[in-house]
Amino acid sequence: MLALFAMSPLKTNQSAKPAELGFSMPAEWEKHAATWLSWPHNASDWPGKFEVIPWVYGEMIRKVSVGEDIRLIVRHKKDEQFARHVLQKAGVNLRKIKFVTHPTNRGWTRDTGPVFVKRNAEHRSASSSRARLGAPGESETAIVHFHFNGWAKYDNWRKDTKIPETAARLLGKTLFHAECAREDSIRNPKSEIRNFVIEGGGIEVNGCGTLLTTEQCYLHPKIQVRNPGLGKKEIETTLKNYLGVKDIFWLAKGPRGDDTHGHIDDICRFVNATTLVLVRETNPRDDNYRPLSENWERIIDLRLEDGTKPEVVELPMPSPLYFDGVRLPASYANFYIGNAAVIVPTFNDPNDRIALGILGELFKDRPVVGIHAVDLVWGFGSLHCLTQQQPE
Repeated sequence: MLALFAMSPLKTNQSAKPAELGFSMPAEWEKHAATWLSWPHNASDWPGKFEVIPWVYGEMIRKVSVGEDIRLIVRHKKDEQFARHVLQKAGVNLRKIKFVTHPTNRGWTRDTGPVFVKRNAEHRSASSSRARLGAPGESETAIVHFHFNGWAKYDNWRKDTKIPETAARLLGKTLFHAECAREDSIRNPKSEIRNFVIEGGGIEVNGCGTLLTTEQCYLHPKIQVRNPGLGKKEIETTLKNYLGVKDIFWLAKGPRGDDTHGHIDDICRFVNATTLVLVRETNPRDDNYRPLSENWERIIDLRLEDGTKPEVVELPMPSPLYFDGVRLPASYANFYIGNAAVIVPTFNDPNDRIALGILGELFKDRPVVGIHAVDLVWGFGSLHCLTQQQPE
């Protein structure tokens, strides 16, 4: 097990932004060194169904670990022992699992875990010791800390928000603390610099300079406001500074039941640098019909970083899914791209087969497999929400 006391000192860089140093966020389909997950323990996220959730994790990890290591965050030895039991029963090769001890509030690692940025050798400073020691063509990764705050909704997040620091210590990576400034900060700079909050599920990149997000999530003036007082221009500038993107495109809204208030990973996903899938609800009587249709009206204006139009492929929505009278945010867009497979949530729905077929045609270099997620989505999230990639 990897314990906190065994980790390296934390290396931070506040003197420069990642983009200034040549860092940018890679696309999810690029080669991974590992996938990060947090072992589930908060039963309040899945009331009445929690006993099933570890076994869903087992199936996810079985598929993903074929192609990469898993860095599995556990709170303590007891959690590790139970995780080993479940994973062994699921047929997982335990040698692929690297346990990391860290206290957590929840397990939604897409939003709480380390967001990695990467730069290639040609961008590295000649005076850097890593540049001197690195082999020709070697790349370098670092971590951006986006200061998770419970989606500006829940109070129990202070353990989760420290995960990026632990990851940086464990891996010996530089940590960039994301900060933002209001436009009038020139007059009063100290009082206007603040931590910048965004979640991994709220951003989608093609690895070439284009980022997608939603107005509902990050520009709403009253509901789950992550960065009070910041406008669109300031948010875009900060994302460009810390993720190395050139263009940002805003879709409108997400599906009903989304606890995050509009995360992009339930709506629209890149499958390669020039192609994306966008969910559509075809039933005009469904509550999702109008908001998801608005996204289709907007997407026609999207131009990639080189000025070209992307190919947009329609991805269906499953039939409305309820549990205990609550509408759940079931979406096929919440898939995760691992080295060895693309895992896609399925919902015992006729559209499962259609969604898997569409994604299977788009991902030619790795298999597309379904993971039963009817129980999982009762936690208001799915496969992508639980995972975070560490680029090679």
